[in-house]
Amino acid sequence: MRPRPLWFRLLRHALLAGLGLLMVLPFVLMVSISLKPAHEIFAPEFRLLPEQWHAWQNYSLAFAKQPLGRYLLNGLLVTACIFAAQALFALPCAYALAKLRWRGRETTFVFVLLALLVPPQVPAIPLYIGLWHLKLLDTYAALILPSTISVFGIFLMRQFFRTVPDDLLHAARLDGLSEFAIVWRVMLPTALPALVAFGLLSLVWNWNDFFWPLLVIQTDTLATPPLGVVFFANAEAGTNYGPLMAAATVITAPLVIAFLVAQRWFIDGVTMTAVK
Repeated sequence: MRPRPLWFRLLRHALLAGLGLLMVLPFVLMVSISLKPAHEIFAPEFRLLPEQWHAWQNYSLAFAKQPLGRYLLNGLLVTACIFAAQALFALPCAYALAKLRWRGRETTFVFVLLALLVPPQVPAIPLYIGLWHLKLLDTYAALILPSTISVFGIFLMRQFFRTVPDDLLHAARLDGLSEFAIVWRVMLPTALPALVAFGLLSLVWNWNDFFWPLLVIQTDTLATPPLGVVFFANAEAGTNYGPLMAAATVITAPLVIAFLVAQRWFIDGVTMTAVK
């Protein structure tokens, strides 16, 4: 193939850089406001860096006004339990759809694809009524149980499992491994990049989920990070933007750190999943 002309490559990189800057700009503004005192936040001219650093006061006030540490622990607990349950269901289901031959496999996969089209708000009312009958509202179970099965996770892992050679499975069966043993002892180690990619996506989705916790949680001590920011904003009446942006920065930081740590596995997992 002929190489792209220089002007095309420069234009492409300039466009990507501009879009990347547009995506990062709100987070830069959030961090900038979290470092400023109130009179600089409402000043007519904008400065990226504060003339008078107010970071310690804003962040300490954010933790003093609301239990941000408890919100972070709630988020870690809920997202970790959800991801563990999703992986527990997704791996065997994906293996059955990718490597086992059984009547109705393709039809079942079609239903999995159709389930991807259903917004999470659609089953919210029956799930809420069911949890109310079970007396599980305003508990950790109400946050975890509705998300334990991820059709996207099943789809993603199924696409990855299709790239695994069948000869590897035949060798495992000749060694006497059962199908469940093959899932956990053969397929799981080979699927770690895809599992990490799915784990990051699950972390971002469930960490940032606001709709469902708002429905089922009324107690401040059970609030997830996005709901905790709303409680903080209500307590501050929406005027003390320095501590509010500091709280938002603290709650956003774990997602950024998780992606920076696992970005290599994330890219490998997404790339290898798209091979077929």
